[in-house]
Amino acid sequence: MIAYHITGAVSSIIFLLTVLGLWWQLRLIYRRKREARETGQPPTAILSLNQFVSSFLAFFSFFLYGACLERFNHYLVWTRLAASVLTLIVLFEIMLDRRTAATVGSFAVCSFLMITAPIVLAWNPKFAASAKVISQGLIILVTVVLAQGYLHQVVVMRTTGRTGAVALRMHQCFLLKDIATIAFAWTMGTAGWPLLLLSTVSGITKLITLWNFRWVRVSPAARERRLESGEASAEDVVAVG
Repeated sequence: MIAYHITGAVSSIIFLLTVLGLWWQLRLIYRRKREARETGQPPTAILSLNQFVSSFLAFFSFFLYGACLERFNHYLVWTRLAASVLTLIVLFEIMLDRRTAATVGSFAVCSFLMITAPIVLAWNPKFAASAKVISQGLIILVTVVLAQGYLHQVVVMRTTGRTGAVALRMHQCFLLKDIATIAFAWTMGTAGWPLLLLSTVSGITKLITLWNFRWVRVSPAARERRLESGEASAEDVVAVG
């Protein structure tokens, strides 16, 4: 029990870095919006809608799972609620920037889940038992979706040779969160398996993403792809010359 509370508290504190990472991502989007007239670059360039939808579903599923456990898990619920809200704001900004059916539909579905789930649980507490099973199934599905979402972000970075609006600090914070969450999941016993599954997969994808930040910075192949797309920096031109 002591280990549960210690790792839960540590995990929650470190998870605040995830919340901070999402805030950094939003700050980067807002800064790019202010600079858009000068740079001509879309504020959410390179950001993968796929990745942020999968991130929202991951945060939301654990928010729901923690709320449906026999012992309400404060360590999961409140931290994931904050992350879900911030991710929803990122999706809102992506929708405003791109205005496609996919971005509008994604934001609408995620907003619907965020609003209706707490209302249903508050209105009918007996639904928690069913919601727990649903959330476990959702977590398995989200694990697959999250993995392909982050790998899709990596594919975009590799294809363009750029990181665009992708925030390095956000991914660094997410990795620390995953490590702390894995430790917390071990102390939860059998109830912690969904957390352990998703956090392990998430941590692996973060390591791959962070490695590709370095690849974009130092790889000649990345520089060539930026030159081919006409979006090379002055440093790229000098390096080639």
